[in-house]
Amino acid sequence: MAKAKSSTVFFCRNCGYESSKWMGQCPGCKEWNTFVEETVSKSPYQKAASGQGSGYGRGGQNRPSVLSQITIRQEDRISTGIGELDRVLGGGIVQGSLTLVGGDPGIGKSTLLLQVCRNLAAAGHSVLYISGEESLAQIKMRADRIGQFSEKLLLLCETDLNNIAEVIREQKPEAVVIDSIQTMYSENVSAAPGSVSQVRESTGILLQLAKGLGVSVMIVGHVTKEGTVAGPRVLEHMVDAVLYFEGDRHASYRILRGVKNRFGSTDEIGVFEMREQGLVEVLNASEYMLNGRPENASGSVVACTVEGTRPLLVEIQALVCHSSFGIPRRQTTGTDFNRVNLLMAVLEKRSGVQLASCDAYVNITGGMKIQEPAVDLGIVLAVLSSFKNRALSQKLAAFGEVGLSGEVRAVSQARQRVAEAEKLGFETCVVPFVCAEDCRKNSGIEIIGVRTVQEVIDRLF
Repeated sequence: MAKAKSSTVFFCRNCGYESSKWMGQCPGCKEWNTFVEETVSKSPYQKAASGQGSGYGRGGQNRPSVLSQITIRQEDRISTGIGELDRVLGGGIVQGSLTLVGGDPGIGKSTLLLQVCRNLAAAGHSVLYISGEESLAQIKMRADRIGQFSEKLLLLCETDLNNIAEVIREQKPEAVVIDSIQTMYSENVSAAPGSVSQVRESTGILLQLAKGLGVSVMIVGHVTKEGTVAGPRVLEHMVDAVLYFEGDRHASYRILRGVKNRFGSTDEIGVFEMREQGLVEVLNASEYMLNGRPENASGSVVACTVEGTRPLLVEIQALVCHSSFGIPRRQTTGTDFNRVNLLMAVLEKRSGVQLASCDAYVNITGGMKIQEPAVDLGIVLAVLSSFKNRALSQKLAAFGEVGLSGEVRAVSQARQRVAEAEKLGFETCVVPFVCAEDCRKNSGIEIIGVRTVQEVIDRLF
């Protein structure tokens, strides 16, 4: 048997760009001083994964197929028993899929996947939980807090991918959880676990196992300080779905967002609350996000955004005060900083609101990060309310995109947004004028249609 050839390659720690020589600036991500030297082996990982060579472990040689002769079948999905997770996945776990779950340390990735294992095992599915970070006793302590587990769940503490591949082929489980990919290593690569080469090689082995044996694999990935999965970005390209946990680890809420999904939408989110017994679904996310809202306070406005098919009410807070310095301070949390500056410029230019000498702080409560332009009108109302020190009605909600000319433009799914506000007891909704007529259909709340920002000021202030 021929020995694998080794060579020295330089990788970018930020994006995974590969080069034969060291460079000061990465051509891929334009970051400086991110290249590291690693020794890699030119040994294919297919044999380690399948034992059969190429062809995703089915044996034999793959042959080209005619497009018209390929049959399409509906993917077999397995429900995780957690409705919010099923929503983000697109209906459940697809057989033979490879899913990456990322998030900050301590945010609940391992807890959520252990709950998934518990539900799958209780439904009669064979599950293998592989940990490279915790001992069996530590997993047992965490499992006791979650509840009772079926005998269908098997635990394994291992970091060698060759041994893991043998166990998976021997046990033939329906689902496998890897916690985490940064602790796994392959003997074919001489680099340390967690390095760019090891992460890429380990993911390749798991990909071959998932596709060749029809095993659904879910892997945990650590994130960097920038919020991306540690290791090369090619890791995200190799998997079928990428899920990210958002939210403050010290707060009780968690938001699970799909940023890639080959079997479903990437716009859906799942909302969870961290409790002693684990992560619990938040069925009415809008009501949960508005808990603790101040009464009769200026600078507080409720806006309606849409995440996938789910309308969501969020509170937007603004604090505007006169600056003591020559250059005013602007700060945002949960929304785009440049977008807020743009909206304040529109208010000053189109409506004569003197904000150039004011500090401004804008915050979207609940830990949400919203980029949708539909919250523009909510931000404008919050800034105006704080600037004029006049509180708006507690029963008022708003949505709409604001253009550079000061016009209020239409947004999608307007009727669903109004219905969500009506469901939570709101009595008035400020909407773009072009959406007003449609929103009034089958609606029991007052609809105020506005064409421009100046019209908003005239009617509400």
